[in-house]
Amino acid sequence: MSWFTNFLTSSIGKKLLMSLTGLFLILFLKIHLLGNLQLLKDDGGEAFNTYAYFMTHNPLIMVISYGNYFFILLHMLLGLTLWSKNRAAKGQAYAVGNHRDTTWASRNMALLGILILAFIFLHMGDFWWKMKTGQTAVVMYGETEVKDLYTKVAESFKVLWIVVAYLIGLLALAIHLYHGFASAFQTLGLNHSKYTPVIRFIGTAYSILVPLGYAIMPIVFYFFR
Repeated sequence: MSWFTNFLTSSIGKKLLMSLTGLFLILFLKIHLLGNLQLLKDDGGEAFNTYAYFMTHNPLIMVISYGNYFFILLHMLLGLTLWSKNRAAKGQAYAVGNHRDTTWASRNMALLGILILAFIFLHMGDFWWKMKTGQTAVVMYGETEVKDLYTKVAESFKVLWIVVAYLIGLLALAIHLYHGFASAFQTLGLNHSKYTPVIRFIGTAYSILVPLGYAIMPIVFYFFR
């Protein structure tokens, strides 16, 4: 097993893990968005609260959620490790001299990752942590007692600085996805003159539509709810 360990700790191995964890997180973003869009239903929050209750009480979903937290941290640590190693190997002068051959996003993936991590901490602290520590009210749907996360979301998205922080985080996510989507497939060796343009098109559409879908929610609550 030493060869396997050596491979995973090599630059190539780390890039492979970065790609695989990145693709998993890209899939998670889509699924999470579909659930969160329940917030837009005009039913007083019942659809979203019921969805949140299911997500926090289904054993399989809970295992996947904790796995997702692990992949987020692993993706971040791998990214910072590779960024630090590349910066040390190239040197500042070399990096500046080759800016014409790279995009702003590719040169600043570490910065974008840190902004996204700060956004995740804000999101988790404002909703997940308060839910877990009993800082949210409860409502009854039939005979089931459900935590009223909808009201907490509505209150938070009436605060301007929270809305602005979310939009900044989502902008960083969009740029990160724009570069990372195609880069992940390239790292996996899925490069072809016929398929690469399609992958880039899908990646561009995804990097716009998914963050935009998330951004709609704080905007709707701040201006219209």
